[in-house]
Amino acid sequence: MVTSKTLDYGQPSLQGTIRIPGDKSVSHRSIMFGSIAEGTTTVEGFLQSDDCLSTIDCFSKLGVEITVDGEYVRIESNGIQAWNEPNEVLYTGNSGTTTRLMLGILAGSPISSVLIGDESIQKRPMKRVTNPLKQMGAKLIGRENGQYTPIAVEGTSLQSIHYKMPVASAQVKSAILLAALNAEGETVVEEIETSRDHTEKMLQHFGASVSVEDRTIRLQGGQKLTGTHVVVPGDISSAAFFLAAGAIVPNTKLTLTNVGLNPTRTGIVDVLQAMGAKLCINDSENNSHEQMGTIEIETSEVTGTEIGGDLIPRLIDEIPIIALLATQAVGKTVIKNAEELKVKETNRIDAVVNELKKLGANITATDDGMIIEGPTSLHGGELKTYGDHRIGMMAAIAALITSSAVTIDNPECISVSYPNFFEQLDSVVLASL
Repeated sequence: MVTSKTLDYGQPSLQGTIRIPGDKSVSHRSIMFGSIAEGTTTVEGFLQSDDCLSTIDCFSKLGVEITVDGEYVRIESNGIQAWNEPNEVLYTGNSGTTTRLMLGILAGSPISSVLIGDESIQKRPMKRVTNPLKQMGAKLIGRENGQYTPIAVEGTSLQSIHYKMPVASAQVKSAILLAALNAEGETVVEEIETSRDHTEKMLQHFGASVSVEDRTIRLQGGQKLTGTHVVVPGDISSAAFFLAAGAIVPNTKLTLTNVGLNPTRTGIVDVLQAMGAKLCINDSENNSHEQMGTIEIETSEVTGTEIGGDLIPRLIDEIPIIALLATQAVGKTVIKNAEELKVKETNRIDAVVNELKKLGANITATDDGMIIEGPTSLHGGELKTYGDHRIGMMAAIAALITSSAVTIDNPECISVSYPNFFEQLDSVVLASL
Protein backbone atom coordinates (compact mmCIF):
# COMPACT_ATOMS: atom_id res chain seq x y z
CA MET A 1 0.00 0.00 0.00
CA VAL A 2 1.26 3.49 -0.90
CA THR A 3 1.13 5.56 2.30
CA SER A 4 1.82 8.95 0.71
CA LYS A 5 2.44 10.66 -2.62
CA THR A 6 4.46 13.84 -3.24
CA LEU A 7 3.43 16.04 -6.16
CA ASP A 8 5.78 18.76 -7.41
CA TYR A 9 4.69 20.14 -10.77
CA GLY A 10 6.60 23.42 -10.73
CA GLN A 11 4.60 25.84 -12.88
CA PRO A 12 2.82 23.58 -15.34
CA SER A 13 0.18 24.13 -17.96
CA LEU A 14 -2.45 21.56 -18.92
CA GLN A 15 -3.22 20.62 -22.51
CA GLY A 16 -5.10 17.69 -23.99
CA THR A 17 -8.22 15.53 -23.97
CA ILE A 18 -9.51 13.35 -21.14
CA ARG A 19 -12.25 10.76 -21.44
CA ILE A 20 -14.08 10.94 -18.13
CA PRO A 21 -14.68 7.49 -16.56
CA GLY A 22 -18.16 6.18 -15.86
CA ASP A 23 -20.54 7.84 -13.44
CA LYS A 24 -20.36 6.20 -10.01
CA SER A 25 -24.04 6.77 -9.18
CA VAL A 26 -25.24 5.32 -12.49
CA SER A 27 -22.78 2.41 -12.31
CA HIS A 28 -24.08 1.42 -8.86
CA ARG A 29 -27.68 1.57 -10.03
CA SER A 30 -27.01 -0.38 -13.23
CA ILE A 31 -25.89 -3.37 -11.14
CA MET A 32 -28.73 -3.00 -8.64
CA PHE A 33 -31.48 -2.67 -11.24
CA GLY A 34 -29.99 -5.42 -13.39
CA SER A 35 -30.02 -7.74 -10.36
CA ILE A 36 -33.63 -6.87 -9.46
CA ALA A 37 -34.81 -7.23 -13.07
CA GLU A 38 -35.73 -10.46 -14.82
CA GLY A 39 -33.58 -11.37 -17.80
CA THR A 40 -30.27 -10.12 -19.17
CA THR A 41 -28.88 -6.65 -18.51
CA THR A 42 -25.75 -5.37 -20.24
CA VAL A 43 -23.85 -2.34 -19.00
CA GLU A 44 -21.50 -0.26 -21.16
CA GLY A 45 -19.09 2.24 -19.58
CA PHE A 46 -19.22 0.76 -16.06
CA LEU A 47 -16.89 2.40 -13.54
CA GLN A 48 -14.51 -0.22 -12.16
CA SER A 49 -13.90 1.62 -8.90
CA ASP A 50 -13.70 0.16 -5.42
CA ASP A 51 -17.18 1.43 -4.49
CA CYS A 52 -18.90 0.00 -7.57
CA LEU A 53 -17.08 -3.32 -7.25
CA SER A 54 -18.47 -3.53 -3.68
CA THR A 55 -21.96 -3.40 -5.18
CA ILE A 56 -21.13 -6.22 -7.60
CA ASP A 57 -19.70 -8.29 -4.75
CA CYS A 58 -22.88 -7.91 -2.69
CA PHE A 59 -25.19 -9.07 -5.48
CA SER A 60 -22.86 -11.90 -6.45
CA LYS A 61 -23.25 -13.19 -2.87
CA LEU A 62 -27.01 -13.20 -3.46
CA GLY A 63 -26.55 -15.59 -6.38
CA VAL A 64 -26.87 -13.08 -9.22
CA GLU A 65 -24.62 -14.04 -12.15
CA ILE A 66 -22.45 -11.01 -12.97
CA THR A 67 -19.62 -11.04 -15.51
CA VAL A 68 -17.20 -8.11 -15.70
CA ASP A 69 -15.01 -7.45 -18.74
CA GLY A 70 -13.40 -4.04 -18.24
CA GLU A 71 -16.10 -1.40 -18.67
CA TYR A 72 -18.58 -3.98 -19.94
CA VAL A 73 -20.77 -5.89 -17.47
CA ARG A 74 -23.34 -8.61 -18.10
CA ILE A 75 -25.97 -9.44 -15.48
CA GLU A 76 -28.18 -12.55 -15.59
CA SER A 77 -30.99 -12.58 -13.06
CA ASN A 78 -34.33 -14.27 -12.55
CA GLY A 79 -35.48 -11.43 -10.34
CA ILE A 80 -35.46 -10.69 -6.64
CA GLN A 81 -37.57 -13.73 -5.74
CA ALA A 82 -34.82 -16.02 -7.07
CA TRP A 83 -32.03 -14.60 -4.91
CA ASN A 84 -30.18 -16.89 -2.53
CA GLU A 85 -29.85 -16.06 1.14
CA PRO A 86 -26.15 -15.19 1.62
CA ASN A 87 -24.07 -17.37 3.94
CA GLU A 88 -21.79 -14.43 4.81
CA VAL A 89 -22.20 -10.74 5.54
CA LEU A 90 -22.61 -8.31 2.64
CA TYR A 91 -19.59 -6.00 2.79
CA THR A 92 -20.23 -2.58 1.24
CA GLY A 93 -16.71 -1.19 1.68
CA ASN A 94 -16.59 2.62 1.67
CA SER A 95 -19.78 2.98 -0.33
CA GLY A 96 -22.65 4.90 1.24
CA THR A 97 -24.66 4.42 -1.96
CA THR A 98 -24.31 0.65 -1.80
CA THR A 99 -25.20 0.55 1.90
CA ARG A 100 -28.23 2.83 1.86
CA LEU A 101 -29.79 1.67 -1.41
CA MET A 102 -29.32 -2.00 -0.54
CA LEU A 103 -31.20 -1.45 2.71
CA GLY A 104 -34.19 -0.43 0.61
CA ILE A 105 -33.79 -3.33 -1.80
CA LEU A 106 -33.29 -6.00 0.87
CA ALA A 107 -36.12 -4.73 3.09
CA GLY A 108 -38.77 -6.12 0.72
CA SER A 109 -36.81 -9.16 -0.46
CA PRO A 110 -37.55 -12.78 0.53
CA ILE A 111 -34.19 -13.22 2.32
CA SER A 112 -32.37 -12.26 5.50
CA SER A 113 -28.93 -10.63 5.38
CA VAL A 114 -26.46 -8.43 7.24
CA LEU A 115 -24.83 -5.29 5.82
CA ILE A 116 -21.52 -3.97 7.08
CA GLY A 117 -19.08 -1.39 5.69
CA ASP A 118 -15.60 -0.14 6.43
CA GLU A 119 -14.65 2.05 9.39
CA SER A 120 -15.96 5.17 7.64
CA ILE A 121 -19.34 3.61 6.78
CA GLN A 122 -19.75 2.41 10.35
CA LYS A 123 -19.74 6.08 11.45
CA ARG A 124 -22.16 7.38 8.83
CA PRO A 125 -25.83 7.95 9.80
CA MET A 126 -28.32 5.37 8.55
CA LYS A 127 -31.48 6.39 10.43
CA ARG A 128 -32.34 8.76 7.59
CA VAL A 129 -32.93 5.54 5.61
CA THR A 130 -33.93 3.03 8.27
CA ASN A 131 -36.62 5.29 9.78
CA PRO A 132 -38.76 5.58 6.62
CA LEU A 133 -38.13 1.93 5.78
CA LYS A 134 -39.41 0.94 9.23
CA GLN A 135 -42.50 3.04 8.53
CA MET A 136 -43.02 0.74 5.53
CA GLY A 137 -42.79 -2.29 7.83
CA ALA A 138 -39.14 -3.16 7.30
CA LYS A 139 -37.47 -5.38 9.89
CA LEU A 140 -34.07 -3.80 10.56
CA ILE A 141 -31.75 -4.21 13.52
CA GLY A 142 -28.62 -2.10 13.86
CA ARG A 143 -26.50 -0.26 16.37
CA GLU A 144 -28.28 2.58 18.18
CA ASN A 145 -31.67 1.46 16.87
CA GLY A 146 -30.57 1.37 13.24
CA GLN A 147 -28.40 4.47 13.22
CA TYR A 148 -25.17 2.64 12.33
CA THR A 149 -24.01 -0.52 10.59
CA PRO A 150 -23.78 -3.43 10.92
CA ILE A 151 -27.49 -3.71 10.15
CA ALA A 152 -29.40 -6.97 9.92
CA VAL A 153 -32.28 -7.05 7.42
CA GLU A 154 -35.06 -9.61 7.56
CA GLY A 155 -36.90 -9.31 4.29
CA THR A 156 -40.65 -8.97 4.71
CA SER A 157 -43.86 -7.64 3.13
CA LEU A 158 -43.87 -3.85 2.96
CA GLN A 159 -46.60 -1.20 2.85
CA SER A 160 -46.50 2.00 0.84
CA ILE A 161 -45.96 5.36 2.54
CA HIS A 162 -46.28 9.05 1.80
CA TYR A 163 -42.92 10.43 2.87
CA LYS A 164 -41.83 14.05 3.07
CA MET A 165 -38.05 14.16 2.88
CA PRO A 166 -36.40 16.03 5.80
CA VAL A 167 -33.13 16.31 3.83
CA ALA A 168 -32.25 16.58 0.15
CA SER A 169 -30.68 13.15 -0.39
CA ALA A 170 -30.78 11.02 -3.51
CA GLN A 171 -29.66 8.03 -1.43
CA VAL A 172 -32.62 8.29 0.95
CA LYS A 173 -35.07 8.90 -1.89
CA SER A 174 -33.67 5.96 -3.85
CA ALA A 175 -33.78 3.56 -0.89
CA ILE A 176 -37.48 4.34 -0.39
CA LEU A 177 -38.30 3.97 -4.10
CA LEU A 178 -36.43 0.67 -4.34
CA ALA A 179 -38.32 -0.62 -1.31
CA ALA A 180 -41.55 0.67 -2.88
CA LEU A 181 -41.11 -1.71 -5.82
CA ASN A 182 -41.98 -4.54 -3.44
CA ALA A 183 -44.50 -2.67 -1.30
CA GLU A 184 -48.29 -2.86 -1.45
CA GLY A 185 -49.92 0.30 -2.81
CA GLU A 186 -48.56 3.58 -4.13
CA THR A 187 -45.56 5.18 -2.44
CA VAL A 188 -45.20 8.96 -2.63
CA VAL A 189 -41.95 10.78 -1.91
CA GLU A 190 -41.86 14.58 -1.61
CA GLU A 191 -38.45 16.26 -1.83
CA ILE A 192 -37.56 19.55 -0.16
CA GLU A 193 -35.01 20.20 -2.93
CA THR A 194 -34.54 18.29 -6.16
CA SER A 195 -31.71 15.75 -5.78
CA ARG A 196 -30.05 13.68 -8.50
CA ASP A 197 -32.70 11.65 -10.34
CA HIS A 198 -30.76 8.67 -11.70
CA THR A 199 -33.04 6.23 -9.86
CA GLU A 200 -36.22 7.66 -11.39
CA LYS A 201 -34.68 7.59 -14.86
CA MET A 202 -33.42 4.04 -14.45
CA LEU A 203 -36.76 2.81 -13.12
CA GLN A 204 -38.34 4.01 -16.35
CA HIS A 205 -35.49 2.56 -18.43
CA PHE A 206 -36.09 -0.89 -16.90
CA GLY A 207 -39.80 -0.69 -17.68
CA ALA A 208 -41.35 0.64 -14.48
CA SER A 209 -44.04 3.30 -14.44
CA VAL A 210 -43.03 6.19 -12.18
CA SER A 211 -44.59 9.65 -11.98
CA VAL A 212 -42.40 12.70 -11.38
CA GLU A 213 -44.14 16.04 -10.98
CA ASP A 214 -42.16 18.96 -9.58
CA ARG A 215 -40.60 17.48 -6.41
CA THR A 216 -43.13 14.67 -5.95
CA ILE A 217 -42.42 11.10 -7.07
CA ARG A 218 -45.09 8.39 -7.16
CA LEU A 219 -44.40 4.68 -7.62
CA GLN A 220 -46.93 1.84 -7.59
CA GLY A 221 -45.71 -1.32 -5.86
CA GLY A 222 -45.63 -4.76 -7.41
CA GLN A 223 -44.02 -3.72 -10.69
CA LYS A 224 -41.56 -6.04 -12.41
CA LEU A 225 -38.37 -4.81 -14.04
CA THR A 226 -37.05 -6.25 -17.30
CA GLY A 227 -33.37 -6.57 -18.18
CA THR A 228 -32.08 -4.01 -20.69
CA HIS A 229 -28.93 -2.27 -21.98
CA VAL A 230 -27.48 0.57 -19.91
CA VAL A 231 -24.97 3.14 -21.18
CA VAL A 232 -23.14 4.82 -18.30
CA PRO A 233 -22.08 8.44 -19.00
CA GLY A 234 -18.89 9.91 -17.59
CA ASP A 235 -19.07 11.15 -14.01
CA ILE A 236 -19.41 14.94 -13.87
CA SER A 237 -18.29 14.83 -10.22
CA SER A 238 -14.98 13.40 -11.47
CA ALA A 239 -14.87 15.85 -14.37
CA ALA A 240 -15.25 18.72 -11.88
CA PHE A 241 -11.65 18.36 -10.71
CA PHE A 242 -10.31 18.85 -14.22
CA LEU A 243 -12.82 21.62 -14.93
CA ALA A 244 -11.53 23.55 -11.92
CA ALA A 245 -7.92 22.85 -12.90
CA GLY A 246 -8.64 24.03 -16.42
CA ALA A 247 -9.93 27.35 -15.11
CA ILE A 248 -7.13 28.17 -12.64
CA VAL A 249 -3.92 26.64 -14.05
CA PRO A 250 -2.14 29.15 -16.35
CA ASN A 251 -1.88 28.55 -20.11
CA THR A 252 -4.34 25.67 -20.01
CA LYS A 253 -6.95 24.27 -22.35
CA LEU A 254 -8.66 20.94 -21.69
CA THR A 255 -11.30 18.94 -23.53
CA LEU A 256 -13.34 16.52 -21.42
CA THR A 257 -15.35 13.92 -23.34
CA ASN A 258 -18.08 11.49 -22.26
CA VAL A 259 -19.30 13.86 -19.51
CA GLY A 260 -22.73 13.18 -18.00
CA LEU A 261 -24.94 16.27 -18.25
CA ASN A 262 -27.97 15.21 -16.22
CA PRO A 263 -29.52 18.56 -15.15
CA THR A 264 -29.69 17.42 -11.52
CA ARG A 265 -25.88 17.08 -11.54
CA THR A 266 -24.63 20.10 -13.49
CA GLY A 267 -24.35 22.57 -10.61
CA ILE A 268 -20.58 22.71 -11.13
CA VAL A 269 -21.16 24.05 -14.65
CA ASP A 270 -23.51 26.73 -13.31
CA VAL A 271 -20.94 27.78 -10.70
CA LEU A 272 -18.09 27.97 -13.20
CA GLN A 273 -20.21 30.08 -15.55
CA ALA A 274 -21.28 32.35 -12.69
CA MET A 275 -17.61 32.84 -11.80
CA GLY A 276 -16.77 33.81 -15.38
CA ALA A 277 -14.97 30.66 -16.51
CA LYS A 278 -14.33 30.14 -20.22
CA LEU A 279 -16.37 26.98 -20.66
CA CYS A 280 -18.12 25.51 -23.67
CA ILE A 281 -20.39 22.43 -23.95
CA ASN A 282 -20.47 20.56 -27.28
CA ASP A 283 -21.92 17.37 -28.76
CA SER A 284 -24.65 17.14 -26.16
CA GLU A 285 -26.87 14.10 -26.74
CA ASN A 286 -29.13 11.67 -24.93
CA ASN A 287 -28.09 8.03 -24.78
CA SER A 288 -30.47 5.35 -23.52
CA HIS A 289 -31.54 7.36 -20.44
CA GLU A 290 -28.95 10.03 -19.56
CA GLN A 291 -27.65 13.16 -21.29
CA MET A 292 -23.92 13.42 -22.05
CA GLY A 293 -21.51 15.61 -24.02
CA THR A 294 -18.09 17.25 -24.32
CA ILE A 295 -16.89 20.18 -22.22
CA GLU A 296 -14.01 22.50 -23.15
CA ILE A 297 -12.41 24.66 -20.44
CA GLU A 298 -9.47 27.07 -20.49
CA THR A 299 -7.62 29.38 -18.16
CA SER A 300 -9.98 32.07 -16.92
CA GLU A 301 -10.18 35.11 -14.69
CA VAL A 302 -12.70 33.87 -12.16
CA THR A 303 -14.57 35.94 -9.58
CA GLY A 304 -16.17 35.05 -6.26
CA THR A 305 -19.81 34.02 -6.04
CA GLU A 306 -22.47 32.78 -3.60
CA ILE A 307 -23.48 29.12 -3.65
CA GLY A 308 -26.48 27.84 -1.72
CA GLY A 309 -30.15 26.85 -1.76
CA ASP A 310 -31.38 24.44 -4.42
CA LEU A 311 -27.98 24.53 -6.13
CA ILE A 312 -26.31 22.56 -3.32
CA PRO A 313 -27.86 19.12 -4.04
CA ARG A 314 -26.68 19.49 -7.66
CA LEU A 315 -23.01 19.83 -6.64
CA ILE A 316 -22.66 18.48 -3.10
CA ASP A 317 -19.74 16.20 -4.08
CA GLU A 318 -17.98 19.01 -5.94
CA ILE A 319 -17.74 21.48 -3.06
CA PRO A 320 -14.16 20.50 -2.07
CA ILE A 321 -12.83 21.37 -5.52
CA ILE A 322 -15.05 24.47 -5.72
CA ALA A 323 -13.41 25.67 -2.50
CA LEU A 324 -9.98 25.33 -4.11
CA LEU A 325 -11.26 27.14 -7.20
CA ALA A 326 -12.52 29.95 -4.96
CA THR A 327 -9.03 30.51 -3.50
CA GLN A 328 -7.99 31.74 -6.95
CA ALA A 329 -11.09 33.86 -7.59
CA VAL A 330 -11.18 37.62 -7.17
CA GLY A 331 -13.35 38.49 -4.18
CA LYS A 332 -15.42 36.51 -1.70
CA THR A 333 -17.05 33.12 -2.30
CA VAL A 334 -19.74 32.02 0.17
CA ILE A 335 -20.88 28.39 0.32
CA LYS A 336 -23.97 27.87 2.48
CA ASN A 337 -26.80 25.37 3.09
CA ALA A 338 -24.25 22.56 2.74
CA GLU A 339 -24.82 20.76 6.07
CA GLU A 340 -24.79 17.44 4.19
CA LEU A 341 -21.01 17.79 3.89
CA LYS A 342 -20.75 16.89 7.57
CA VAL A 343 -22.04 13.35 6.99
CA LYS A 344 -20.03 12.41 3.91
CA GLU A 345 -16.96 10.13 3.99
CA THR A 346 -15.65 12.64 6.51
CA ASN A 347 -16.85 16.02 7.76
CA ARG A 348 -15.94 17.73 4.50
CA ILE A 349 -16.47 21.24 5.81
CA ASP A 350 -13.80 20.83 8.46
CA ALA A 351 -11.55 18.72 6.21
CA VAL A 352 -11.56 21.19 3.31
CA VAL A 353 -10.98 24.20 5.54
CA ASN A 354 -8.22 22.53 7.56
CA GLU A 355 -6.27 21.30 4.54
CA LEU A 356 -6.57 24.43 2.40
CA LYS A 357 -5.46 26.54 5.37
CA LYS A 358 -2.26 24.47 5.45
CA LEU A 359 -1.54 25.78 1.94
CA GLY A 360 -2.16 29.40 2.92
CA ALA A 361 -5.78 29.78 1.82
CA ASN A 362 -7.95 32.47 3.41
CA ILE A 363 -10.87 30.20 4.26
CA THR A 364 -13.24 30.03 7.23
CA ALA A 365 -15.69 27.30 8.23
CA THR A 366 -19.31 28.14 9.01
CA ASP A 367 -22.07 25.96 10.46
CA ASP A 368 -23.37 25.09 6.99
CA GLY A 369 -20.46 25.77 4.66
CA MET A 370 -17.46 28.06 4.29
CA ILE A 371 -16.28 31.51 3.23
CA ILE A 372 -13.25 31.91 0.96
CA GLU A 373 -11.45 35.17 0.17
CA GLY A 374 -9.31 35.30 -2.97
CA PRO A 375 -7.17 35.35 -4.86
CA THR A 376 -4.47 33.80 -2.67
CA SER A 377 -1.06 32.42 -3.62
CA LEU A 378 -0.79 28.92 -2.23
CA HIS A 379 2.36 27.19 -1.00
CA GLY A 380 3.08 23.50 -0.57
CA GLY A 381 2.51 21.32 2.46
CA GLU A 382 1.57 17.91 3.81
CA LEU A 383 -2.14 17.25 3.43
CA LYS A 384 -4.47 14.65 4.90
CA THR A 385 -7.11 12.95 2.78
CA TYR A 386 -9.06 11.60 5.80
CA GLY A 387 -9.56 8.54 3.58
CA ASP A 388 -11.93 10.68 1.46
CA HIS A 389 -11.49 10.45 -2.32
CA ARG A 390 -12.81 13.96 -2.96
CA ILE A 391 -10.35 15.51 -0.48
CA GLY A 392 -7.53 13.49 -2.07
CA MET A 393 -8.32 14.75 -5.58
CA MET A 394 -8.70 18.32 -4.34
CA ALA A 395 -5.21 18.09 -2.81
CA ALA A 396 -3.75 16.75 -6.05
CA ILE A 397 -5.25 19.57 -8.12
CA ALA A 398 -4.00 22.08 -5.55
CA ALA A 399 -0.45 20.85 -6.24
CA LEU A 400 -0.77 22.25 -9.77
CA ILE A 401 -0.87 25.83 -8.45
CA THR A 402 1.26 25.72 -5.28
CA SER A 403 4.74 27.26 -5.16
CA SER A 404 6.25 24.04 -3.78
CA ALA A 405 5.45 20.35 -3.41
CA VAL A 406 2.28 18.91 -1.91
CA THR A 407 2.41 15.56 -0.12
CA ILE A 408 -0.83 13.59 0.16
CA ASP A 409 -1.34 10.78 2.64
CA ASN A 410 -3.31 7.69 1.55
CA PRO A 411 -3.59 8.58 -2.16
CA GLU A 412 -5.11 5.15 -2.79
CA CYS A 413 -8.44 6.36 -1.36
CA ILE A 414 -9.01 8.09 -4.72
CA SER A 415 -9.61 4.69 -6.33
CA VAL A 416 -13.02 4.67 -4.61
CA SER A 417 -14.34 6.77 -7.50
CA TYR A 418 -11.48 7.48 -9.95
CA PRO A 419 -8.99 4.59 -10.26
CA ASN A 420 -6.96 6.16 -13.09
CA PHE A 421 -7.03 9.74 -11.78
CA PHE A 422 -3.27 10.23 -11.50
CA GLU A 423 -2.67 8.57 -14.86
CA GLN A 424 -5.08 10.95 -16.57
CA LEU A 425 -3.71 13.94 -14.68
CA ASP A 426 -0.14 13.13 -15.75
CA SER A 427 -1.30 12.75 -19.36
CA VAL A 428 -2.27 16.43 -19.64
CA VAL A 429 0.48 18.05 -17.52
CA LEU A 430 3.07 19.82 -19.65
CA ALA A 431 6.58 20.57 -18.38
CA SER A 432 7.13 23.60 -16.15
CA LEU A 433 7.37 26.90 -17.96
